[in-house]
Amino acid sequence: MIDWLTGAAFSVGGTPTTWAELLGFATGVLTVWLVARQRIANWPLGIANVLLLMLLFWTAGLYADAALQVVYVGLGLYGWWAWLFGGERRTRLAVSRTGRGEWWALAAVGAALTAAIWLLLDRATDSTVPLPDALTTALSLLATYGQTRKRVESWWLWITADLIYVPLYAYKGLHLTAALYVVFLGLCVLGLREWRADLRRGAAATPVPPGPAPVAA
Repeated sequence: MIDWLTGAAFSVGGTPTTWAELLGFATGVLTVWLVARQRIANWPLGIANVLLLMLLFWTAGLYADAALQVVYVGLGLYGWWAWLFGGERRTRLAVSRTGRGEWWALAAVGAALTAAIWLLLDRATDSTVPLPDALTTALSLLATYGQTRKRVESWWLWITADLIYVPLYAYKGLHLTAALYVVFLGLCVLGLREWRADLRRGAAATPVPPGPAPVAA
């Protein structure tokens, strides 16, 4: 099975495209579309997608991205549960904003992750792109955490990561995956608009508590 997945499906510009990359393209697009539409099915499909990408990235020498997929499986299982039962009183989770304290925590974790992964890749592997690989890994983890909690700002993190992923994958010869991340970029913009609209609808539906009675003159 692994031999078939790592075998060439077709070639683009003389560079072979494997079945793992092709299937990763298809499942990845559908997963992000389902996230944008807030469909629970994005989680099991996303788990299948990251297993394909794990194989793809490892064979391409993107070791941090390959290891990241293992974490994604765990986050996918958590996100699946959280979207179903993570709201108030074990109800479905609603779209929300990232608080200031949460932003500071995410920034600190992101900086620490980027530095640690960069040093690891630079000193312990033959990676030719240790810094962008480390940065996109950290951004992707933070974005996925936000996605599991339905934080609307998680889309901005994905957009930033995708803007780095596109030239990175093209440089590594993963042309179909680079094209996939261009599609992801468009879907992230769609997801941002959808979630922001949902947030506005939720705010409009929340009843405003009555204020104090006016004081007679």
